[in-house]
This record gives sequence, structure tokens and C-alpha cells, in this order.
Amino acid sequence: MSHKKISSIELGRVVAILAIVAMHCQMFLSYWQYEGTPWFGYVFNQTTRFAVPLFFLISGYLIQPKLIVDPISTLKQYLSPLIRIFVVWSIICLLMPFNLQTVVEQGYLTERQGYWDFLAQTPLNTILEGGLVHLWFIPALMSAAIIAAILAKLNKLSLFVPIGFILYGYGVLAGSYEVLTGIGSPFFTRNGPFFSTLLFAIGFAIRERNIQTTSKQALTIAAIGMAMHFSEAYMLSNFDQAFNSNDFLLGTCLWGSGLFLWLLTKPELGEGLRLTSLSKYVLPIYVAHLPIIILMMNFVRFNELTDLTKDAVVLSGTLIITLLLVLGLSKTPLYRWLFR
Repeated sequence: MSHKKISSIELGRVVAILAIVAMHCQMFLSYWQYEGTPWFGYVFNQTTRFAVPLFFLISGYLIQPKLIVDPISTLKQYLSPLIRIFVVWSIICLLMPFNLQTVVEQGYLTERQGYWDFLAQTPLNTILEGGLVHLWFIPALMSAAIIAAILAKLNKLSLFVPIGFILYGYGVLAGSYEVLTGIGSPFFTRNGPFFSTLLFAIGFAIRERNIQTTSKQALTIAAIGMAMHFSEAYMLSNFDQAFNSNDFLLGTCLWGSGLFLWLLTKPELGEGLRLTSLSKYVLPIYVAHLPIIILMMNFVRFNELTDLTKDAVVLSGTLIITLLLVLGLSKTPLYRWLFR
């Protein structure tokens, strides 16, 4: 099977990372409100929730050929750089001060001790998130890959999607739906295997079984999934589940899968675009962007910027500085240790 990169998938990865950066900038929450509720910001936040599912789907799709041939060796090669990135960036984030004003007024250790104490309150969750919340993606991705490799080694890949459904179902019921079900979990179900496994398995199965759709069919699946996601989020908001706090719901899986299938129907989309060429930096941008957002938040707070001006400065500053940082480091030996 050809390992040539599919332009539309590479473009999809870039669009997804831009959506994640924008989401983490917490935009539109202090203005454009309706009856005191920042609905525009809430809807914007949930509109970006296709991005992480797309990453998991793409990861499963891309690893499938190698994992089938040699699951254990492929798994070792896959996990090695991810473990290093997770550990290195966890250390960076644990040591990096988040509130520079507190550092100036009370000292570095006082500022950091508060954060370290916060992490110590939920040790299992902290292990799965590392030094900063966005790093949860890496252990979640590794969990899905480990399950895939074990099933491939045992020749039980027919169980991959069903296992994914079980984990995903529990994750939803003990996650956003916990306000209705009362089902508990020892850690946030966004973390670990609950969210990632089904999406990774679907991407894996799409390539393994050469599943194809028309563009219209794919967009219909995505539209149904997106409508389900937003309907669920609105319904749950009536039970004190914040509208913008849903990482994944029942419809999220369909939404992401439909978008991924649509990208497969447009393989040449994005070919030759400079934006598409940034796809090789997606993981570095992901791990580096949230610390930069924190620095930008300090900057706008110090300069007393608010509302749309604040959001514009934080978003543009984060994108520019993160990209310059990653591109600059790519010219040095540090890049291999920090990113891949």
C-alpha cells in the first residue's frame, strides 16, 4: 500500500491545530453576550471540537499498514518519541511560571507551589495529563496505539472497534453525561483510552477495509454528528453542564469521522499550498502553543487589554511566536529532543 502523503489529510491536520489553538485562547467569553451568557464564545468553543477527533482518526489511518505487519516493533517505534515529548514538555510546563505577577510579588517557588499542590490533589489524572492539561492528548494516543498493537498481535483486530465503542460509551456516560447518569470515574474520561480508542480504531478500520464514501455521504455523516453534538451540549446545559465544557459527546465521533471521510474523497485538496506544508510541524505546535498562550495572557493582563483586542493579540501572538519558535528550533539539535 502506498505511503505517499495525502494532501487533504495534511491540510486537515493544519486546520485542526489552528482550531485547537483558537479554542485554547478562550475567545469571545467577555463580550457578544446574550442575556449575560457568552453564547457566541460557547458556540465557537464547541465548533472547534472536531479537531482532536480528526487527529485520532488520522493517526489510526496512518499507522494501520505497519501495525498489521509487525505490531510490536511498530508500537515501540511509535511510542518512543511520544514518551520523550510527553516527559520533556511535562518538565518544561511544571517549571514554567504561569502568573508572572505572582512571581514578581511573591517569588517563583510560591507561584509554582500552588500549581504543584493543585496537581497533587488528583495524582492519577495528573499522570495522564502531565505537566499541563493539553498534554493529555499524548497518553490518550499512546493508549489507543497500545490496544491496537495488542489486538493485532493476538489476531483479534475484529474486536478493535467494539472495544472502542464500549470505552467511548463509558467515557461519555461518566464524562459530560455524569450530571444525568451519576456514573463516576477515577479521572477525567477525556484522558486515557476512553475518547481516543474508538476514533483511532475507526481510522484504522477505514484503511484496513478500504471504506469509501462519496463527498455528499461524508458531509451528511459529519452534519448529523455535529447536530447531535450541539443538541447534546444544549440539552446538558439545562442540567448545569457548561455548554463549552464538552470535550466529546455521542455525536462527536460521527462528526469527526464524517469530516475525515470527506477529506479522503478530496485527496488533492491543499496540494501545493504553503499552509499544507506546515503539517510536519503540527505536533510541535500542539505541545508548544499552550505555554505561549499563558505568556500572552500575562502580556495582555499587564497591558490591560480587554475583549476583542485581547483576543486578537493573544491569538495572533500565539500563532506567530509558536511558529517562529518551532521553525527556529527545527534548525538546531534541540528539535529532536523537544519534538520528535
